[in-house]
Amino acid sequence: MKTDIEIAQACQMKHILDIAATAGVEEASLEYYGRYKAKLDTRLLSEHADRPDGKLVLVTAINPTPAGEGKTTTTVGLADGMRRLGKKVMVALREPSLGPVFGVKGGAAGGGYAQVVPMEDINLHFTGDFHAIGAANNLLAAMLDNHIQQGNALDIDVKRIVWKRCVDMNDRQLRSIVDGLGGRMQGVPREDGFDITVASEVMAVLCLSDSLMDLKARLGRMVVAYSRSGKPVTAHDLKAEGAMAALLKDAIKPNLVQTLEGTPAIVHGGPFANIAHGCNSAMATRMALRLGDYAITEAGFGADLGAEKFLDIKCRLAGLTPAAVVVVATVRALKHHGGAAKAELSQENLAALEAGMPNLLRHVENITQVYGLPCVVAINRFPTDTEAELRLVEDRCRALGVNVALSEVWAKGGKGGEALAREVIRLCETPAHFRFSYDLEQPIEQKLEAIVKKVYHGAGVDLTPAARKQAAELTALGFGGLPICMAKTQYSFSDDASLLGAPDSFRVTVRNLKVSAGAGFLVALTGDIMTMPGLPKVPAAETVDVDADGRITGLF
Repeated sequence: MKTDIEIAQACQMKHILDIAATAGVEEASLEYYGRYKAKLDTRLLSEHADRPDGKLVLVTAINPTPAGEGKTTTTVGLADGMRRLGKKVMVALREPSLGPVFGVKGGAAGGGYAQVVPMEDINLHFTGDFHAIGAANNLLAAMLDNHIQQGNALDIDVKRIVWKRCVDMNDRQLRSIVDGLGGRMQGVPREDGFDITVASEVMAVLCLSDSLMDLKARLGRMVVAYSRSGKPVTAHDLKAEGAMAALLKDAIKPNLVQTLEGTPAIVHGGPFANIAHGCNSAMATRMALRLGDYAITEAGFGADLGAEKFLDIKCRLAGLTPAAVVVVATVRALKHHGGAAKAELSQENLAALEAGMPNLLRHVENITQVYGLPCVVAINRFPTDTEAELRLVEDRCRALGVNVALSEVWAKGGKGGEALAREVIRLCETPAHFRFSYDLEQPIEQKLEAIVKKVYHGAGVDLTPAARKQAAELTALGFGGLPICMAKTQYSFSDDASLLGAPDSFRVTVRNLKVSAGAGFLVALTGDIMTMPGLPKVPAAETVDVDADGRITGLF
């Protein structure tokens, strides 16, 4: 059996100009990055302003498990399946972070015969967007510390600096550091730390901006510290947003690539959904909607994180309305949620599957009842799935009025996604009654309660004394009306990664609240979630290699 990278390397890719033509994009709107990648001119949105938007389809999933779910694979295969049915379709995906690529999760370009290519480029440096984001983030950090060194005219409280440096790598050693050591001319010593690049507010800002000028304005609003009197200090106060925007002038342009079957795909931006809002850029989504009759996009991790943030943050701030939602699951993962050991997931186990089904059903019910959107369950089929197991999943979903479609896109590409594509096309023509899970006018604690109770199905939220004080301060500063971005474990509805399935009667503890004023939301940190991951005992980087001809192996 071929590996993902072997399948991708065997693909005869089309020149990116041909892919652009399929999407209705002329060569004048392309900036080439070799033969198979290109940046899209942001003026495309205004040039196609008279064309009605296509229908937006969100692909999400159950809470992830070590068994795998295949959300990106399903997204790509669904788009290829719809194109095989004669539909004009665009894919909009996030860019992979080097952290998971070299860590434990691997890449994020799909899998099997449902991938976006060139797979190696997309999973590694791609077009340099993440490097530009990291450079802009760290320029701001350098200007902040230089301001303090040069006299601190803004009276910044060095114990209330909230801006961190970043690097796009899992590196636990950098979580908490002391810098500025070595004497008076080496800076002001202080406690500091690094975030992974995908957790930087610069990433969130880029992914929610609608133009270069909007990007610059949002960068200027970012809060980096507080003065000794408690006043927020912004990037604009440090006169940093112009230079930062200059570093990001190319990164803001969405990237055009292709699927293995030649379907146009826009891959742009990549905030993590467990510590950020987990969606590709709003500009990429808008371009996909403008260029296709259907735009298929995804949100990170399970629907309690990625879909919640896509719907409550991105759709609200970008003015988007989904037509349908796909919830991806595997029989193997559901058995894991039901208590089956990883080594036993290939064996038929109806009892474990029955016990794990509530996780899927809760996500489905959230989509249909909390958000009012049509939904289909896509079962990413494995060869070890039995007919009895598949029938059980279908019966339980039908009881909620939701259809199940088998997805065999990993093995068959678009052909294996045709059944799912037909159901998605049907759903896009059914009425939707889209609504958010909370109102912006609600106080911060009430918005937190709404997410915990409505989406997680917990008993409520508890704020630590520090978080309660932060909520009061943020409200007094005028930030109380912003949406909430929950930083929470992806493995459970709760803030405890060990609570699998569909737990209830739990409470979620918020230990820290901070404002991302440029992005336009409040970040609530729960449990032991960290904004800088670490590498596992055996990192994926150990298997990655390159030969004398530059051929890469070991990526997955």
